[in-house]
Amino acid sequence: MIERCREAFPVRMMCRCLRVSPSGYYSWRGRPLSPRAKENQRLLDRIRVLHAQSDGVLGAGRIQDDLHDEGERCGLNRVARLMRFDGLQGIPCKKKLRSKSSGTRPSDVENHLARDFSADAPNTKWVTDITYIRIVGGVSLYLCVVVDLYSGIVVGWSMSRCQDRQLVLQAVLMALWQRESRQPVILHSDRGCQFTSGDYQRFLKGHNLTCSMSGVGSCADTAACEGFFGMLKRERVNRRRYETHAEARADIFDYIECFYNPRRRRKLEALKRKKSNLTQPSVVSG
Repeated sequence: MIERCREAFPVRMMCRCLRVSPSGYYSWRGRPLSPRAKENQRLLDRIRVLHAQSDGVLGAGRIQDDLHDEGERCGLNRVARLMRFDGLQGIPCKKKLRSKSSGTRPSDVENHLARDFSADAPNTKWVTDITYIRIVGGVSLYLCVVVDLYSGIVVGWSMSRCQDRQLVLQAVLMALWQRESRQPVILHSDRGCQFTSGDYQRFLKGHNLTCSMSGVGSCADTAACEGFFGMLKRERVNRRRYETHAEARADIFDYIECFYNPRRRRKLEALKRKKSNLTQPSVVSG
């Protein structure tokens, strides 16, 4: 405290008020940093960089994940303590309940996902959903995304002023462009009218996509998309004021392609490296 306030108050007066000897203070001030303090300072410098690169949205947990991906060995409590000391904090989650009416599921469509959110390979299970982005004094902008359950990456997305089937078809088409093979893919959605439309169903059948839909009251099946939408609005949309649709489009593009997807890809690569190190046989010298 004396060190922080030494420019505002006399040192000897603060020492007298805090019952600290001036010689003890000056001795502490001239003492070199311990190895632990030096390591904390180095770690804090890296935490500041990661926090700034995320536009101040990452909390201690996600920053610790990034540090682990870089090979750092540090606990969550240590990262949280250093961030608290430096006045850094992320954007907290806000839980909100919502309900919406469901349409009629086509008779030939089943719930192929069956709440099995695990995927053994990319481009085997996709989930899609729609959300809206508020524009100041104008019509909302609708965003449709397609999320790969294997990596959590947004493989397809589209934006439009109209919440129609073309919005969904454009997002799915973008995901198809990024697919490397023509292997069958399960594409799960809720029972909105955009997904139950005849054009959407014919489009999926023509591109080797298996349509999957939830039953009544099974909104948790699209949790991957809902989780992304919550993160997008918490970390970007709710912190902005979009005057035009073009401004919102550019900012959402920046979040998906320059922040969210690159982080997901880095995590996936780090996980692959970790698995390969665990499975690699050790070499014993004779």
